[in-house]
Amino acid sequence: MPEFTQRQVRKYELSNGNEAYELKVRMLNWANQFSIHIFFDNNNYPGRDTGYECLLAVGSVASTPISGPAGLGELLQLHNSRKDWLFGHICYDYKNELEAKLTSAHAPRTGFPSLHFFVPETVCYINKAKGEFTIESFTDPAFIYGQLIAAEHQAMPLPKIEFTRVVGKEAYLQTIHSLRRHIADGDCYEINYCTEGFCEGAAVEPLSVFNALNAISPAPFASFYRLNDLYMMCASPERYIKKEGRKVLSQPIKGTARRDKDAAKDAAIKSALLADIKERAENVMIVDLVRNDLARACDVGSVQVEELFGIYTYPQVHHMISTVSGQLKEGLPFTDAIRYSFPMGSMTGAPKHKVMQLIEHYEQSRRELFSGTVGYITPDGDFDFNVVIRSLFYNASTQYLAYQTGGAITYDSVPEQEWEEMRLKAWALERIFT
Repeated sequence: MPEFTQRQVRKYELSNGNEAYELKVRMLNWANQFSIHIFFDNNNYPGRDTGYECLLAVGSVASTPISGPAGLGELLQLHNSRKDWLFGHICYDYKNELEAKLTSAHAPRTGFPSLHFFVPETVCYINKAKGEFTIESFTDPAFIYGQLIAAEHQAMPLPKIEFTRVVGKEAYLQTIHSLRRHIADGDCYEINYCTEGFCEGAAVEPLSVFNALNAISPAPFASFYRLNDLYMMCASPERYIKKEGRKVLSQPIKGTARRDKDAAKDAAIKSALLADIKERAENVMIVDLVRNDLARACDVGSVQVEELFGIYTYPQVHHMISTVSGQLKEGLPFTDAIRYSFPMGSMTGAPKHKVMQLIEHYEQSRRELFSGTVGYITPDGDFDFNVVIRSLFYNASTQYLAYQTGGAITYDSVPEQEWEEMRLKAWALERIFT
């Protein structure tokens, strides 16, 4: 594709929510033909504002992608030179480029590069507050709209899949005991421990997988991502970091409880989560870590906790979520807010450098894109990134399908309960294949 300097923009009025929902479906159907595209869905969650009800980027402008260890410096240069949209991901293992003496020894299985961003050919988004659908493209938006409205997708039935767990129950429980000893010895205060489930030779149609996952587990930071033969189907409830103007904001999740079909029991479970001393301890430790991370890039005294121990409800679980914000230092590159806070504290623990070493020692799989992030950067340098959890990863070339789930371990953790929490999160992903 030739290089262009200005996008054409066209807006379409939306009459109602049903029209917006149908348009989402058409957007995904149309995007499915492109070898590179990424779709974000807010799923109509109130109070979890992403700025857009949904956002789609397709295609990659020639010569613009940056990939692998090139990193945040080149990302900043690309944005400064083009002042355009950027979409992409950062794998958890990009930590090795940010922190000395960190490594990832386990072999990659899905194959996502450690970092990849691209300038899209076309960006489409729905703003429900304004009742608008917008197309920004280097080609005629009216032509794209016609193609998009006509786009169809033949949904494929999902096969029955049994996932193999890399770590069995007894080994998982033993690892929790070992991590508790590290905490007792003062090596760390809290550590996020995860394990993988996988299936080899899985013949699946990724868009059908995402549609099934998003139907039963709608989440405010859901995403469908294709990078050539690599796919991510994500039902994330968690925001990693957002920038709007000079304000940066992070919303870590720590604290999870199952839902119950009985309304009274469900309300009691929700109240118990808010009162749970262990869950509150987990949450406040990560809040302190996020405060310290943001303080490295923000004005002195500007970092504050806007909400502590907020309880939010999702289809399968209740979550405890806190909100931390600060004002980015004047003149500081916007990428520094990411550089000083990645990987996110909710998926590592405290102190961060030590627990990342312990994670590498005790986990049996490379995290890759799991517990990394996908997101976008606007032409003005604002951004929004999620935490890649509750996700399935698929390599269409090797037919390798996988997920990872886990939780935060503290000294008060009960190994059997940690196993049950991990399996609850895994069940939300496995159930679409049963």
